[in-house]
Amino acid sequence: MKLIAISALLMTQVANVCGQQIPEDLIGDEHVREEFGINHFTTPSIKKLFEDLDDFGALPYERLKREIPKKIPRDRSLVALGLGNLIAEGFLIVQAEELSEIETIGRAVLKQAKVLGAGVRVTRHTKSILENSVLGKWDTLKSELAKTQADVEAEMVLLRDVDIAHLVALGGWLRSFEVATITVAESYTEKKAKKLTRTDLLAYFLETLQGLEPKLRQKTHILQLTAGIEEILADLGGYDPTPGQKITTAAPSKQKTLALAQKINNLLEIIENPS
Repeated sequence: MKLIAISALLMTQVANVCGQQIPEDLIGDEHVREEFGINHFTTPSIKKLFEDLDDFGALPYERLKREIPKKIPRDRSLVALGLGNLIAEGFLIVQAEELSEIETIGRAVLKQAKVLGAGVRVTRHTKSILENSVLGKWDTLKSELAKTQADVEAEMVLLRDVDIAHLVALGGWLRSFEVATITVAESYTEKKAKKLTRTDLLAYFLETLQGLEPKLRQKTHILQLTAGIEEILADLGGYDPTPGQKITTAAPSKQKTLALAQKINNLLEIIENPS
């Protein structure tokens, strides 16, 4: 009962910090955590973000892959953002069925999670990822990556470090958004490009950044990420929904999609190589 009460209090704090609702299609089953006595967890599911990529066709892996950073930053917020990047990278590797890359990404995820204090929870998922990669069980691998995100978030809630949980999800979204924009640009159609106009999700993450603890919010990399997402949101027409009305945003052209991919890459560079 005490654990449930603590969790309820923490979730109230999350609601106060982030008034923007998580888009319903991005709340995964793994975010329903009975052991915490809550209905919805804190952040969008990176697994759900990658499921949207199924509509884009084959992913050009050689064009999409990023080098895994060799050093882990000292700043916890950068570790969290980087962990989100790595989890998303794991989904890309699984989606592209690049078996040779899975062990590397699994070990990198575990290292980052240990720095955040979630290593015990994540170790069992890493073990399962390595075992199932040999068997080629791609659906199981996706499930274990999703559980990795959920368990890192669970540990952050227990540590009363909800901001870090939000930053893990933000890192995952940025990487998945870059994958989406590059994939669309590689085989452009207006129908595919239309799927990039998730201004509701941009608005959610922007409000998340603006709602971080004041000292964290003023860090240089957080200010740069906030400004970058504000610019992308403006490029896509902004987000100011009227209750009961559906938001309609024009699909970006191929040239604009390429420019969008570059802007997202710049944000990922801020996380990988902070000034």
